[in-house]
Amino acid sequence: MKLLQAKLDKYQEPQKAKALGIYPYFRAISSEQDPEVIMDGKKVLMFGSNCYTGLVNHPKIKEAAIAAIKKYGTGCAGSPFLNGTLDIHKELEAKLAEYVGKEDAMIYSTGFEVNLGVVSTLTGREDYILFDEQDHASIIEGRRLAFSTALKYKHNDMESLENQLKRCDPDKVKLIVTDSVFSMEGDVANLPEIVRLAKKYNAAIMADEAHGIGVFGRGGRGVCDHFGVTDDVDLIMGTFSKSFASLGGFIACDKSITNFLRHHSRSYIFTASITPASTAAALAALEIMQNEPERQEHLWELTHYALDGFRNMGCEIGNTSTPIIPLFIRDNYKTFAITRDLQEEGIFVNPVVSPAVAPQDTLIRFSLMATHTKEQVTTALEKIQKVFRAHNIIP
Repeated sequence: MKLLQAKLDKYQEPQKAKALGIYPYFRAISSEQDPEVIMDGKKVLMFGSNCYTGLVNHPKIKEAAIAAIKKYGTGCAGSPFLNGTLDIHKELEAKLAEYVGKEDAMIYSTGFEVNLGVVSTLTGREDYILFDEQDHASIIEGRRLAFSTALKYKHNDMESLENQLKRCDPDKVKLIVTDSVFSMEGDVANLPEIVRLAKKYNAAIMADEAHGIGVFGRGGRGVCDHFGVTDDVDLIMGTFSKSFASLGGFIACDKSITNFLRHHSRSYIFTASITPASTAAALAALEIMQNEPERQEHLWELTHYALDGFRNMGCEIGNTSTPIIPLFIRDNYKTFAITRDLQEEGIFVNPVVSPAVAPQDTLIRFSLMATHTKEQVTTALEKIQKVFRAHNIIP
Protein backbone atom coordinates (compact mmCIF):
# COMPACT_ATOMS: atom_id res chain seq x y z
CA MET A 1 0.00 0.00 0.00
CA LYS A 2 1.27 3.48 -0.86
CA LEU A 3 2.10 5.78 2.03
CA LEU A 4 -0.69 8.24 1.15
CA GLN A 5 -3.31 5.49 1.21
CA ALA A 6 -1.90 4.08 4.42
CA LYS A 7 -2.12 7.47 6.06
CA LEU A 8 -5.68 8.18 4.93
CA ASP A 9 -6.90 4.70 5.82
CA LYS A 10 -6.41 5.70 9.46
CA TYR A 11 -9.19 8.28 9.17
CA GLN A 12 -12.22 6.33 10.40
CA GLU A 13 -14.48 8.94 12.07
CA PRO A 14 -17.23 8.74 9.40
CA GLN A 15 -17.21 4.94 9.60
CA LYS A 16 -17.65 5.09 13.38
CA ALA A 17 -20.72 7.31 13.04
CA LYS A 18 -22.14 5.10 10.28
CA ALA A 19 -21.69 2.00 12.45
CA LEU A 20 -23.75 3.70 15.17
CA GLY A 21 -26.44 4.65 12.66
CA ILE A 22 -26.02 8.39 13.28
CA TYR A 23 -23.98 9.59 10.28
CA PRO A 24 -25.73 12.87 9.31
CA TYR A 25 -24.16 14.00 6.03
CA PHE A 26 -24.99 13.76 2.32
CA ARG A 27 -28.67 13.09 2.97
CA ALA A 28 -30.37 13.02 -0.43
CA ILE A 29 -33.28 15.34 -1.19
CA SER A 30 -35.49 14.47 -4.15
CA SER A 31 -37.45 17.71 -4.48
CA GLU A 32 -36.99 21.48 -4.66
CA GLN A 33 -35.50 23.20 -1.61
CA ASP A 34 -38.77 24.54 -0.25
CA PRO A 35 -39.85 24.69 3.41
CA GLU A 36 -41.02 21.12 2.83
CA VAL A 37 -38.80 18.64 0.99
CA ILE A 38 -38.97 14.97 0.02
CA MET A 39 -36.43 12.57 1.51
CA ASP A 40 -36.71 8.79 1.09
CA GLY A 41 -40.22 9.33 -0.22
CA LYS A 42 -41.34 11.18 2.92
CA LYS A 43 -42.16 14.84 3.55
CA VAL A 44 -39.69 16.63 5.83
CA LEU A 45 -39.78 20.23 7.07
CA MET A 46 -36.56 21.96 5.96
CA PHE A 47 -34.89 24.00 8.69
CA GLY A 48 -31.37 23.58 7.33
CA SER A 49 -31.39 25.89 4.30
CA ASN A 50 -29.39 29.11 3.91
CA CYS A 51 -31.93 30.60 1.51
CA TYR A 52 -33.29 33.08 4.03
CA THR A 53 -35.44 34.83 1.42
CA GLY A 54 -37.06 31.54 0.40
CA LEU A 55 -36.53 32.37 -3.27
CA VAL A 56 -34.87 29.16 -4.40
CA ASN A 57 -38.08 27.83 -5.98
CA HIS A 58 -39.55 31.17 -7.09
CA PRO A 59 -41.11 30.87 -10.58
CA LYS A 60 -39.64 34.18 -11.82
CA ILE A 61 -36.14 33.06 -10.89
CA LYS A 62 -36.56 29.67 -12.57
CA GLU A 63 -37.95 31.35 -15.69
CA ALA A 64 -35.00 33.76 -15.79
CA ALA A 65 -32.50 30.90 -15.48
CA ILE A 66 -34.20 28.91 -18.26
CA ALA A 67 -34.29 31.94 -20.55
CA ALA A 68 -30.57 32.54 -19.96
CA ILE A 69 -29.73 28.95 -20.88
CA LYS A 70 -31.74 29.27 -24.09
CA LYS A 71 -29.88 32.47 -25.03
CA TYR A 72 -26.33 31.83 -23.76
CA GLY A 73 -26.09 28.06 -23.28
CA THR A 74 -25.12 26.23 -20.11
CA GLY A 75 -21.66 27.68 -19.45
CA CYS A 76 -19.03 30.20 -20.49
CA ALA A 77 -16.10 27.82 -21.12
CA GLY A 78 -13.58 30.34 -19.86
CA SER A 79 -12.65 32.80 -17.14
CA PRO A 80 -13.99 36.37 -17.01
CA PHE A 81 -10.44 37.51 -17.73
CA LEU A 82 -10.59 35.99 -21.22
CA ASN A 83 -13.68 34.73 -23.07
CA GLY A 84 -15.99 34.26 -20.09
CA THR A 85 -17.50 37.73 -19.66
CA LEU A 86 -21.13 38.08 -20.78
CA ASP A 87 -23.22 41.22 -20.97
CA ILE A 88 -25.42 39.91 -18.15
CA HIS A 89 -22.32 39.56 -15.96
CA LYS A 90 -21.69 43.26 -16.44
CA GLU A 91 -25.35 44.03 -15.79
CA LEU A 92 -25.31 42.08 -12.54
CA GLU A 93 -22.10 43.74 -11.37
CA ALA A 94 -23.52 47.22 -11.98
CA LYS A 95 -26.76 46.43 -10.16
CA LEU A 96 -24.94 44.86 -7.22
CA ALA A 97 -22.68 47.90 -6.83
CA GLU A 98 -25.70 50.20 -6.80
CA TYR A 99 -27.58 47.88 -4.43
CA VAL A 100 -24.92 47.78 -1.70
CA GLY A 101 -23.76 51.36 -2.25
CA LYS A 102 -20.31 50.98 -3.78
CA GLU A 103 -18.58 52.25 -6.93
CA ASP A 104 -18.05 48.85 -8.50
CA ALA A 105 -18.56 45.12 -8.03
CA MET A 106 -17.05 41.99 -9.53
CA ILE A 107 -18.55 38.51 -9.49
CA TYR A 108 -16.77 35.25 -8.79
CA SER A 109 -17.89 31.68 -9.45
CA THR A 110 -18.53 30.97 -5.76
CA GLY A 111 -18.65 32.91 -2.52
CA PHE A 112 -15.75 30.83 -1.21
CA GLU A 113 -13.64 31.99 -4.16
CA VAL A 114 -14.44 35.62 -3.36
CA ASN A 115 -12.92 35.43 0.10
CA LEU A 116 -10.11 33.17 -1.05
CA GLY A 117 -9.17 35.49 -3.89
CA VAL A 118 -9.67 38.83 -2.18
CA VAL A 119 -8.17 38.17 1.25
CA SER A 120 -5.10 36.46 -0.24
CA THR A 121 -4.45 39.24 -2.76
CA LEU A 122 -4.96 42.69 -1.30
CA THR A 123 -2.19 42.90 1.27
CA GLY A 124 1.57 42.42 0.95
CA ARG A 125 4.41 40.87 2.92
CA GLU A 126 4.80 43.81 5.29
CA ASP A 127 1.06 44.31 5.81
CA TYR A 128 -1.47 42.87 8.27
CA ILE A 129 -4.71 40.90 8.13
CA LEU A 130 -6.79 41.01 11.30
CA PHE A 131 -9.58 38.44 11.55
CA ASP A 132 -12.23 37.27 14.00
CA GLU A 133 -11.55 33.78 15.35
CA GLN A 134 -14.99 32.68 14.15
CA ASP A 135 -14.71 34.01 10.60
CA HIS A 136 -15.85 31.69 7.82
CA ALA A 137 -13.46 29.00 6.57
CA SER A 138 -13.10 30.79 3.22
CA ILE A 139 -11.66 33.83 4.99
CA ILE A 140 -9.27 31.60 6.91
CA GLU A 141 -8.10 29.95 3.69
CA GLY A 142 -7.57 33.33 2.06
CA ARG A 143 -5.55 34.47 5.06
CA ARG A 144 -3.41 31.32 4.87
CA LEU A 145 -2.51 32.07 1.24
CA ALA A 146 -1.58 35.69 1.96
CA PHE A 147 2.03 36.63 2.67
CA SER A 148 0.92 39.18 5.26
CA THR A 149 1.12 38.90 9.04
CA ALA A 150 -2.16 37.41 10.31
CA LEU A 151 -3.47 38.55 13.68
CA LYS A 152 -6.48 36.77 15.18
CA TYR A 153 -8.73 38.53 17.67
CA LYS A 154 -11.24 36.99 20.07
CA HIS A 155 -14.75 36.57 18.75
CA ASN A 156 -16.53 39.91 18.53
CA ASP A 157 -14.21 41.21 21.24
CA MET A 158 -13.33 44.81 20.43
CA GLU A 159 -10.72 45.10 23.17
CA SER A 160 -8.94 42.11 21.64
CA LEU A 161 -9.16 43.69 18.18
CA GLU A 162 -7.70 46.95 19.45
CA ASN A 163 -4.87 45.12 21.17
CA GLN A 164 -3.99 43.49 17.86
CA LEU A 165 -4.20 46.78 16.00
CA LYS A 166 -1.73 48.25 18.48
CA ARG A 167 0.79 45.59 17.44
CA CYS A 168 0.74 46.72 13.82
CA ASP A 169 3.23 49.09 12.20
CA PRO A 170 1.20 52.30 11.77
CA ASP A 171 2.70 52.87 8.32
CA LYS A 172 1.65 49.49 6.89
CA VAL A 173 -1.66 48.38 5.43
CA LYS A 174 -4.07 46.83 7.95
CA LEU A 175 -7.13 44.92 6.72
CA ILE A 176 -9.80 43.87 9.22
CA VAL A 177 -11.90 40.99 7.86
CA THR A 178 -15.10 39.91 9.59
CA ASP A 179 -18.34 38.09 8.94
CA SER A 180 -21.28 40.46 9.37
CA VAL A 181 -23.49 37.59 10.60
CA PHE A 182 -21.52 34.62 11.91
CA SER A 183 -22.74 31.58 10.04
CA MET A 184 -22.80 28.96 12.79
CA GLU A 185 -24.01 30.85 15.86
CA GLY A 186 -26.01 33.63 14.21
CA ASP A 187 -24.62 36.57 16.15
CA VAL A 188 -23.90 39.93 14.50
CA ALA A 189 -20.51 41.64 14.22
CA ASN A 190 -20.07 44.88 16.13
CA LEU A 191 -19.49 46.83 12.93
CA PRO A 192 -19.96 50.31 14.44
CA GLU A 193 -17.13 49.67 16.90
CA ILE A 194 -14.98 48.02 14.23
CA VAL A 195 -15.43 51.16 12.13
CA ARG A 196 -14.41 53.35 15.07
CA LEU A 197 -11.25 51.33 15.64
CA ALA A 198 -10.44 51.23 11.93
CA LYS A 199 -10.56 55.02 11.78
CA LYS A 200 -8.45 55.30 14.92
CA TYR A 201 -5.72 52.99 13.56
CA ASN A 202 -6.06 53.81 9.85
CA ALA A 203 -7.21 50.31 8.90
CA ALA A 204 -9.43 49.08 6.08
CA ILE A 205 -12.47 46.85 6.63
CA MET A 206 -13.88 43.93 4.64
CA ALA A 207 -17.30 42.62 5.71
CA ASP A 208 -18.55 39.20 4.61
CA GLU A 209 -22.30 39.74 4.15
CA ALA A 210 -23.05 36.17 3.03
CA HIS A 211 -25.59 35.70 5.82
CA GLY A 212 -26.54 39.37 6.20
CA ILE A 213 -27.83 40.26 2.74
CA GLY A 214 -31.51 39.47 2.30
CA VAL A 215 -32.00 39.59 6.08
CA PHE A 216 -30.77 42.96 7.38
CA GLY A 217 -30.94 46.48 5.98
CA ARG A 218 -33.18 48.30 3.53
CA GLY A 219 -34.38 45.85 0.91
CA GLY A 220 -32.05 43.24 2.40
CA ARG A 221 -28.89 45.25 1.76
CA GLY A 222 -27.16 43.74 4.76
CA VAL A 223 -25.69 44.55 8.15
CA CYS A 224 -23.52 47.41 6.83
CA ASP A 225 -26.68 49.16 5.66
CA HIS A 226 -28.50 48.22 8.89
CA PHE A 227 -25.85 50.00 10.98
CA GLY A 228 -25.41 52.87 8.50
CA VAL A 229 -21.69 52.14 8.00
CA THR A 230 -21.63 51.26 4.29
CA ASP A 231 -19.39 54.20 3.42
CA ASP A 232 -16.94 53.25 6.18
CA VAL A 233 -16.63 49.58 5.18
CA ASP A 234 -14.16 49.39 2.30
CA LEU A 235 -15.16 46.02 0.85
CA ILE A 236 -18.55 44.30 1.04
CA MET A 237 -18.66 40.62 0.11
CA GLY A 238 -21.79 38.66 -0.73
CA THR A 239 -22.70 35.23 -2.01
CA PHE A 240 -25.48 34.11 -4.34
CA SER A 241 -25.94 30.71 -2.69
CA LYS A 242 -27.97 32.05 0.23
CA SER A 243 -30.58 34.79 -0.19
CA PHE A 244 -29.95 35.13 -3.94
CA ALA A 245 -31.06 31.49 -4.51
CA SER A 246 -28.28 30.87 -7.03
CA LEU A 247 -24.54 30.13 -7.06
CA GLY A 248 -21.63 32.56 -7.16
CA GLY A 249 -20.41 35.55 -5.19
CA PHE A 250 -19.28 39.15 -5.41
CA ILE A 251 -17.09 41.83 -3.90
CA ALA A 252 -18.23 45.46 -3.97
CA CYS A 253 -15.80 48.31 -3.32
CA ASP A 254 -14.02 51.26 -4.94
CA LYS A 255 -12.95 50.94 -8.57
CA SER A 256 -9.30 51.20 -7.58
CA ILE A 257 -9.68 47.96 -5.64
CA THR A 258 -11.60 46.06 -8.34
CA ASN A 259 -9.07 47.24 -10.90
CA PHE A 260 -6.32 45.57 -8.89
CA LEU A 261 -8.34 42.44 -8.13
CA ARG A 262 -9.38 41.88 -11.74
CA HIS A 263 -5.71 41.61 -12.70
CA HIS A 264 -4.29 39.82 -9.65
CA SER A 265 -6.96 37.71 -7.91
CA ARG A 266 -6.12 34.14 -8.91
CA SER A 267 -9.46 32.57 -8.00
CA TYR A 268 -11.05 35.10 -10.36
CA ILE A 269 -8.58 34.98 -13.24
CA PHE A 270 -8.10 31.21 -13.32
CA THR A 271 -11.67 30.01 -12.77
CA ALA A 272 -14.47 29.72 -15.31
CA SER A 273 -17.14 32.39 -15.05
CA ILE A 274 -20.42 31.99 -13.22
CA THR A 275 -22.95 30.26 -15.50
CA PRO A 276 -25.58 32.21 -17.45
CA ALA A 277 -28.37 30.51 -15.50
CA SER A 278 -26.82 31.41 -12.14
CA THR A 279 -26.28 34.99 -13.27
CA ALA A 280 -29.85 35.43 -14.46
CA ALA A 281 -31.17 33.82 -11.28
CA ALA A 282 -29.19 36.25 -9.12
CA LEU A 283 -30.44 39.20 -11.17
CA ALA A 284 -34.05 38.08 -10.72
CA ALA A 285 -33.55 37.48 -6.98
CA LEU A 286 -32.04 40.93 -6.57
CA GLU A 287 -35.12 42.50 -8.14
CA ILE A 288 -37.51 40.48 -5.98
CA MET A 289 -35.67 41.31 -2.75
CA GLN A 290 -36.04 45.02 -3.46
CA ASN A 291 -39.66 44.84 -4.62
CA GLU A 292 -41.11 42.47 -2.02
CA PRO A 293 -40.22 43.82 1.45
CA GLU A 294 -42.96 41.68 2.97
CA ARG A 295 -40.64 38.66 2.63
CA GLN A 296 -38.07 40.24 4.91
CA GLU A 297 -40.76 41.38 7.35
CA HIS A 298 -42.23 37.88 7.59
CA LEU A 299 -38.77 36.37 8.09
CA TRP A 300 -38.23 38.62 11.11
CA GLU A 301 -41.65 37.78 12.53
CA LEU A 302 -40.78 34.09 12.32
CA THR A 303 -37.33 34.73 13.79
CA HIS A 304 -38.68 36.47 16.90
CA TYR A 305 -41.34 33.76 17.31
CA ALA A 306 -38.78 30.95 17.07
CA LEU A 307 -36.28 32.67 19.37
CA ASP A 308 -38.96 33.13 22.03
CA GLY A 309 -40.04 29.51 21.61
CA PHE A 310 -36.55 28.10 22.10
CA ARG A 311 -35.87 30.33 25.09
CA ASN A 312 -39.17 29.34 26.71
CA MET A 313 -38.41 25.61 26.37
CA GLY A 314 -35.00 26.11 27.99
CA CYS A 315 -32.70 25.70 24.97
CA GLU A 316 -29.25 27.22 25.06
CA ILE A 317 -29.09 29.47 21.97
CA GLY A 318 -26.13 31.76 22.66
CA ASN A 319 -26.12 35.35 21.41
CA THR A 320 -28.06 34.92 18.20
CA SER A 321 -30.55 37.56 17.12
CA THR A 322 -30.97 36.32 13.54
CA PRO A 323 -32.74 33.57 11.53
CA ILE A 324 -29.69 31.39 12.31
CA ILE A 325 -30.44 29.80 15.68
CA PRO A 326 -27.81 27.56 17.31
CA LEU A 327 -29.13 24.91 19.68
CA PHE A 328 -26.11 23.90 21.73
CA ILE A 329 -25.65 20.19 22.43
CA ARG A 330 -21.93 20.16 23.36
CA ASP A 331 -21.29 16.55 22.36
CA ASN A 332 -20.42 15.33 18.85
CA TYR A 333 -22.19 11.99 18.86
CA LYS A 334 -25.24 13.26 20.72
CA THR A 335 -25.51 16.02 18.11
CA PHE A 336 -25.50 13.36 15.38
CA ALA A 337 -28.09 11.25 17.21
CA ILE A 338 -30.42 14.21 17.70
CA THR A 339 -30.11 15.11 14.02
CA ARG A 340 -31.15 11.56 13.11
CA ASP A 341 -34.04 11.51 15.56
CA LEU A 342 -35.35 14.87 14.35
CA GLN A 343 -35.34 13.68 10.75
CA GLU A 344 -37.34 10.66 11.83
CA GLU A 345 -39.79 13.16 13.32
CA GLY A 346 -39.91 15.00 10.00
CA ILE A 347 -37.56 17.90 10.82
CA PHE A 348 -34.34 18.54 8.85
CA VAL A 349 -31.65 20.44 10.75
CA ASN A 350 -27.87 20.64 10.36
CA PRO A 351 -25.37 19.26 12.88
CA VAL A 352 -22.33 21.44 13.53
CA VAL A 353 -19.47 19.58 15.17
CA SER A 354 -15.69 19.87 15.48
CA PRO A 355 -13.63 20.97 13.64
CA ALA A 356 -16.26 23.49 12.40
CA VAL A 357 -16.64 24.49 16.06
CA ALA A 358 -14.74 23.57 19.19
CA PRO A 359 -15.68 20.08 20.54
CA GLN A 360 -17.38 21.67 23.54
CA ASP A 361 -19.47 23.95 21.32
CA THR A 362 -21.22 21.41 19.07
CA LEU A 363 -24.74 22.42 18.11
CA ILE A 364 -27.80 21.91 15.98
CA ARG A 365 -28.12 24.74 13.45
CA PHE A 366 -31.76 25.72 12.95
CA SER A 367 -32.36 28.27 10.17
CA LEU A 368 -35.47 29.99 8.87
CA MET A 369 -36.73 31.02 5.45
CA ALA A 370 -39.22 33.72 4.57
CA THR A 371 -41.43 31.04 3.03
CA HIS A 372 -41.88 29.10 6.26
CA THR A 373 -45.26 29.42 7.94
CA LYS A 374 -45.83 30.04 11.62
CA GLU A 375 -47.54 26.65 11.78
CA GLN A 376 -44.44 24.93 10.38
CA VAL A 377 -42.24 26.65 12.96
CA THR A 378 -44.64 25.62 15.72
CA THR A 379 -44.43 22.00 14.55
CA ALA A 380 -40.63 22.19 14.57
CA LEU A 381 -40.58 23.62 18.08
CA GLU A 382 -42.82 20.80 19.33
CA LYS A 383 -40.73 18.08 17.70
CA ILE A 384 -37.44 19.58 18.92
CA GLN A 385 -38.78 19.81 22.45
CA LYS A 386 -39.75 16.12 22.31
CA VAL A 387 -36.37 14.95 21.00
CA PHE A 388 -34.32 17.26 23.25
CA ARG A 389 -36.17 15.97 26.31
CA ALA A 390 -35.52 12.38 25.25
CA HIS A 391 -31.78 13.20 25.15
CA ASN A 392 -31.86 15.19 28.43
CA ILE A 393 -30.88 18.45 26.71
CA ILE A 394 -33.77 20.37 28.30
CA PRO A 395 -35.98 19.66 31.36
